[in-house]
Amino acid sequence: MDDKELFGCACEGEDCDCNYDEFDDECGCGCGCGDHEEEIMTITLEDGTEVDCAIIAIFPVDEKDYIALLPLDGNEEEGEVFLYEFKEDDDGIKLMSIESDEEYESVTKAFDEILEEADMEELFDEDE
Repeated sequence: MDDKELFGCACEGEDCDCNYDEFDDECGCGCGCGDHEEEIMTITLEDGTEVDCAIIAIFPVDEKDYIALLPLDGNEEEGEVFLYEFKEDDDGIKLMSIESDEEYESVTKAFDEILEEADMEELFDEDE
């Protein structure tokens, strides 16, 4: 997964190699990076509470897609991230709870790898 998928790059074409991420002021290649706001979605928890969340990443695991959401309301524990199975169709976006412990472990492992990769890329960018 590259920065465009992790941080929501606004590049129109998948062929853009600007490697823009949300921490850059602008990429300078004219691709449209920086022309977007943080993507926010509102979810309803099982108890009926609505929570605004920033979309951190959408990523595949074992032929399914998952989404990582960061709650923005300030009432959640620090560092808490919501993970859901993610499906998008003609009717819109559907989030499904991860039902099994094995599936949850696979998804958290994949998400941890994404975060580690992003941290490593940030470290390498700082060295340059």
